[in-house]
Amino acid sequence: MEELMARWRPRRTMRIHSRRHDSPGPAVAWKRHLPQEFPCQLNDHWSLLHRHCVDYSSHLRIGRLLHRLAHHDIGVQESALAELELATQLIRAGLRVTFLPESQARTADLECRVGSERFFIEVTAMVGSAERQRLPVRGIMTDEESGDETNHGTILTHRILARIRQKAKQLADYCDPVILSISIPRADLRGGRQGRPEQIRMDVKALAGSVTVELTKLPHLSAVLISLWDVEPLPSRAALRLANAEIIERTKHQCAHPRVRMLIQNPNASAQLYESHDASIRQTL
Repeated sequence: MEELMARWRPRRTMRIHSRRHDSPGPAVAWKRHLPQEFPCQLNDHWSLLHRHCVDYSSHLRIGRLLHRLAHHDIGVQESALAELELATQLIRAGLRVTFLPESQARTADLECRVGSERFFIEVTAMVGSAERQRLPVRGIMTDEESGDETNHGTILTHRILARIRQKAKQLADYCDPVILSISIPRADLRGGRQGRPEQIRMDVKALAGSVTVELTKLPHLSAVLISLWDVEPLPSRAALRLANAEIIERTKHQCAHPRVRMLIQNPNASAQLYESHDASIRQTL
């Protein structure tokens, strides 16, 4: 079959050549020209994905994600980075990962398999903007009015719940288990990397409880995976531990990993995660 070539020439990433499986030669050849500001860890991600994601649709999707890393919009960059990082972590946990092709119909981003069992993952990143940060959330007073240091944490919780509701609409037609992964690189949701991030203090157990309540209304969503990169966890006010939530906290010095990562399973899910799925996902925490 005639060779099909896909080329992206972003000024800051690389050139990609893809082939179909039935054509001779290697499946893909990547000529990398990475700028110094890109961390070496991205090289590891790309090399691992190159070895394990050998199907044609994955090559096309990865090419587009690499292109988006050079986009001027920080939201586009962070969303692409979150998808690449999560796929790498899942492969290291022993799953077979396929990047699903983009289409006009809103679908999940990744298909993951453990043996004959499969589940899907939708990946999203929340970055916000300076303009949105100034908008009040209905029913929540501003800091000056409330004087509560955890008020920003409450606002962040409300916006996480809103994103879960928004993304759940596009995943309603799946019969297999579906996980929504939310990456929050900057908890103040100011949008850009300029300026010093504002420290957001948050009761992460309370967040897990709020997400659990929201998930009970969304039976087609099996679980939510949340990565909070710079949040400051508050001492929990609740003595109870949620059986459906796994929460991992790290010190602020472990900057290569999210400060808090949590997996919250839906107790009312119509398609529950299999034990093998659950064990593999927990390894990514």
